[in-house]
Amino acid sequence: MVTLDGFMGRGDMIGGFSTGTLTVVIACAVLSVAAGVMSRRMIFPRLMDIFSKIERIDAGIDAGNLFAPKSLRWMVVFLMMWYSLDWLATNTEPVWDAALMEDVATAAWAGFVILMLLTAYRLVDYLDAFIVVEGDNMAARRSLASVAESIGRLAVVVVGFFVVAGLFGVNLNGLIAGLGITGLALALAAKDSVANVFGAISIIVDQPFNVGDWIVVEDAEGEVVTIGLRTTTLRTGADTMITIPNSNITNSPVENFSHRRFRRIRPRFEFEEDSDAAQLRQFCESLCEQVLADPRSTKRADSWVRVTETIPSKITVSTNFYCASSGKTQREFTEDILLMARARGNESGLVFHEPRRRAQM
Repeated sequence: MVTLDGFMGRGDMIGGFSTGTLTVVIACAVLSVAAGVMSRRMIFPRLMDIFSKIERIDAGIDAGNLFAPKSLRWMVVFLMMWYSLDWLATNTEPVWDAALMEDVATAAWAGFVILMLLTAYRLVDYLDAFIVVEGDNMAARRSLASVAESIGRLAVVVVGFFVVAGLFGVNLNGLIAGLGITGLALALAAKDSVANVFGAISIIVDQPFNVGDWIVVEDAEGEVVTIGLRTTTLRTGADTMITIPNSNITNSPVENFSHRRFRRIRPRFEFEEDSDAAQLRQFCESLCEQVLADPRSTKRADSWVRVTETIPSKITVSTNFYCASSGKTQREFTEDILLMARARGNESGLVFHEPRRRAQM
């Protein structure tokens, strides 16, 4: 300390600072900036690599290779600068303008607090790297991350409000008392918002759907994009966005197409009323046998081809087949079944019903 005091006491005076003290202050500023850069580019990625142990689900890259938000760097810079100035003032005898440096230290502390809140708000986006669910269910992770980020941002905003208020000298006791008086009125006014928050919790607990699922709720149909505290957002087949309050979802039936174990194919075929019964049976048996022989067919015990309706103008043959839960497989298999049915009908000598021809007769 004696050596440092001697160094800070050397040199000419510049604006209330000795040359030695000014050199030390500048060195502290440089070290503070270096610490901020290291914390963002080296320390934060290492910590993410140690604690996350999983890849981020929003970017699909290793969490340990991510840089922290820039606000973290400046938060560390202000913290180190404040700590350096406080340490110099407490443990050494610097030759400087004490009033000015006290103001600088106060400004550094205020900057640290504000940037800490901003950093916390930004770091909420990294929560997905720490969310793990049973079975590594990616859809459940995305849903939980979506709600966790919303709750995290809300918590940071609320805490930040009180911290900043205290920083600027606002009487927190009076503020809290005032909030208590108006709390009931706010709760009544925001009852729908509260219901939506509990709706979000219900969605996460019950998991009727996850982010990425295709659902139908009320009159809306689309892919779940986000599950927030207040609303759930869907992207429709027309690429538009629909926002639905969570309370509406929890109080309505939800049809989840993404949870299907298989897809049902039920084409119908109509033949002329004078079709022979033996020909119809041959058609049903041959078509069912050919479709069930296809490797794409599933649930063979529940598959069938039968005559289901006969009226004076036509005879209807209904079918019931299943395939894997894939839109591509369903479309291709349906097309093939229709072509099979046409070929089997011609082989059996059946005539497909044509309403326009009958109208002309």
